Amino acid sequence: MKTFPMFLKMAGRRVVILGGGEQAAQKARLMLKTEAEIVLCAPALEPELAALVARGRASHVPEPSPGIFANAALAFVATGEAEEDARLAGLCRAAGVVTNVVDAPELCDAYTPSIVDRDPLVVAIGTEGAAPVLARQVKTAVETMLEPRLGDLVALAGRLRDEVAARIAPARRRAFWAWAFTGGPRRAHARGAESEAARLLKAAIGDGWTDEGGAGESGGFVSLVGAGPGSRDLITLRGVQRLQEADVIFYDRLVDPDLLELARRDAERIYVGKAPGATSWPQERINGVVTAAARAGKRVVRLKCGDPGIFARGAEEGEACDAAGVPWEIVPGVTAASAAAAELGGFLTERGRYDSLVLTTGVTRPGDPAPDWASLARPGTTLALYMGVGAAGGIRDALIGAGAPPGSRVEIVERAGSPDARVHRATLGALAETVSREGIGNPAIMLIRLPKPPESARAAA
Repeated sequence: MKTFPMFLKMAGRRVVILGGGEQAAQKARLMLKTEAEIVLCAPALEPELAALVARGRASHVPEPSPGIFANAALAFVATGEAEEDARLAGLCRAAGVVTNVVDAPELCDAYTPSIVDRDPLVVAIGTEGAAPVLARQVKTAVETMLEPRLGDLVALAGRLRDEVAARIAPARRRAFWAWAFTGGPRRAHARGAESEAARLLKAAIGDGWTDEGGAGESGGFVSLVGAGPGSRDLITLRGVQRLQEADVIFYDRLVDPDLLELARRDAERIYVGKAPGATSWPQERINGVVTAAARAGKRVVRLKCGDPGIFARGAEEGEACDAAGVPWEIVPGVTAASAAAAELGGFLTERGRYDSLVLTTGVTRPGDPAPDWASLARPGTTLALYMGVGAAGGIRDALIGAGAPPGSRVEIVERAGSPDARVHRATLGALAETVSREGIGNPAIMLIRLPKPPESARAAA
């Protein structure tokens, strides 16, 4: 490699930024993450930089002089003018300061990396100026691996290092820290239980780390993870992190197979998909295998299409975990209604036109009453109906019977959020005929727009 990566101590050091425009502001934002003294050198400053000076976070000098480089760790040249940048870079090097010139790698002594900041954990990615776009892509991938508040756990570990050194034998410390960052403390912290993470660490230290298997913890845990509606890039960062931590993944039939490539290579993958009306994997059996895996000490992901809390039977699985004494969490996902609206290039609510959003289903359990369509068919409402195309005729009749105008706009999206999504449009009165004619099948979601009366809409506007 032509460059050597190194982390510099910035406390008590100076950083000189030569330039007063947006390029200089970008470098200033980066340096604000450090404890460095920031000196801005330019005849005039754009408003963001001027505000930094006004509140005392940076100082301003109009012209460069040898004195501004005293005790400087770095200099950034960012005027945006090639000839002026080259001139100022020469001044910086003459002063013996490591210099970065924006968008001029041939003039640089150092390159600014892409940074994943989980202070005090910092990951820097560089390409020696050759491919900054690739560096940003790698940064995005690393961002998915590291939960946003991981730095707080790292800082806690730092505060406990002396106690660990005093109470745990040197030969056992590596195993202790491996458990801290891969076992119960890390998992508890990742789901927001920071106090529990601290308790686990302190209890293990107090015991002198006598249990390398996990300080008395079983380790079993269930994450009900929303995979999003289709494409793998619609899962959340937290969902990706849970996949990468999982020992076993139970997934549904609608989950994009490419999504499983985000999981650990050695994670067990078990298909529990259920087609409507099928009985090969009844819910009780799924509950049983999920809780059994967790009770065996495994980190379990129950990967569900869309959001686990919206028509996904997540509540039943959570209740099963409670009954089995298994800790669990919900990792939200993008639900099909949101994906359908995005597919249509529109919105689920629109101020003054559709002020209410109702998520409901066209399918109920045998023997259960049908939805109260009269209470749902209110003017100014968007009805998002999941699993409703098979009952399109009954839904049409029920809504019109409850007072919905037959001309109400209906949009149907098959496989919302996936590359092969299909969009259909109809009126409420022609809903059943459209479903039949177009051969529309599940998975599909219907968005039924119940308009306000014209005078109501004008008043709301």
